[in-house]
Amino acid sequence: MKPIGKYIAIKNIEEEVKTQSGLILSGEDTNQFRYKKGIVYEPGTDVTVIKKDDAIYYDKGHSYTMLINEEQITIIRESDVVVVL
Repeated sequence: MKPIGKYIAIKNIEEEVKTQSGLILSGEDTNQFRYKKGIVYEPGTDVTVIKKDDAIYYDKGHSYTMLINEEQITIIRESDVVVVL
């Protein structure tokens, strides 16, 4: 599987979010965040900066999820990546 152009295939990371006071936020609370963390599964043919296995934060409002080879893969555009870790 190879994304075409500026698209990127990623796997989402479910992370535990803790406030400064030590409270652990529930899944519903974290769904309210605009940005989500993922690992690049496969960058598109025209993606130059982001590499496979990079950890990223992306705008989840501009993503969609597909079932490819029995795995849930999220597809985003390169321009929706806000941070590369």
